[in-house]
Amino acid sequence: MKKVLVIDDSAFMRRLFTKTINNDPELEVIDTARNGKKGLEKIKKLNPDVITLDVEMPVKNGLETLEEIVKMDDPVQVIMVSAVDNRETVLTALDLGAFDFIPKPSGSISLNIDDIKESLVQKLKTAANYKGSKVKDKDDFKKPEPVTYKKPKRKIKKTKGDFPIIAVGSSSGGPKALKKFITAFPNDFPGAIIIVQHMPAGFTKSLADRLDQESNLNVKEAEENDSLKPGLTLIAPGGKHLEFDQKGKITLNKKDTKWGVRPCVDYMMETLAPIYKENIIGVILTGMGHDGAEGMEEIKKYNGYGIVEDKSTALVYGMPSSTIKKGAYDDILPLNEIPAQITDIIERRF
Repeated sequence: MKKVLVIDDSAFMRRLFTKTINNDPELEVIDTARNGKKGLEKIKKLNPDVITLDVEMPVKNGLETLEEIVKMDDPVQVIMVSAVDNRETVLTALDLGAFDFIPKPSGSISLNIDDIKESLVQKLKTAANYKGSKVKDKDDFKKPEPVTYKKPKRKIKKTKGDFPIIAVGSSSGGPKALKKFITAFPNDFPGAIIIVQHMPAGFTKSLADRLDQESNLNVKEAEENDSLKPGLTLIAPGGKHLEFDQKGKITLNKKDTKWGVRPCVDYMMETLAPIYKENIIGVILTGMGHDGAEGMEEIKKYNGYGIVEDKSTALVYGMPSSTIKKGAYDDILPLNEIPAQITDIIERRF
């Protein structure tokens, strides 16, 4: 049984989260707190496995509380709880070391909780069971020990004319990983990048805007009828699946979730693969669940290249592990080596 501490200034939200979390046999809310100051006191006293932390609170808000948590000798994992209005704060919290976040229920809360309860419980379990270091390495690109993989690299055939497409899937831990990934490319990067990051509606635009400011590339949230272009990075909008039509134009839809998520990496890759074929380099980064494995299979089917993030740098290894189990990859690399490998592939292939 994993111990959960709920920190939220709303008494209603504390009751709602407590009821939802306690319905799962593997989780137990051991206490609640109405602000960050009280929450910090209870963290030290109760030693929870994971906490939910509201962003907006009196006395000490979520970001201030998180800053103190990550400085602890044995910091607890944190799931931020935020309204869409606080999306910039959420991205900052993820940079600071929050494990993940969920959108705060809005509107008819008693009904809306059903939309997030599965995600809430899943993220709490994943965070509580996380076996990696809780203290974030200041040097996120510290090179791991070299690893030799048994699976041989296939010979790369040179293609002519078309530009490379980098198709990326990520989930938990993704925003921080994407920042490291995207900022590694120069402004004359010849490829187009398309990203599906599991995030709710309203948060992906802020992520795209932030990456656009911090990187050398042009980054924006994808829109209906957008096309892939060299030097352009598109991010699927939260709450919508991103697919490609036969002409290579982006189409957005709200059909049922797959793997419990929308947008879905599989849908993006499966519709992209038949169009760009061997011009695609598929990349699966950190994330929980199974999304992306089937999409990478489709990329490999059309002779595209596949790269999976290594366990040494991934916050959560669900998506990478699922892809590896299907054999839908060419390389398994730590995050800091992936951009260089992509550049090398492009130089040899285009």
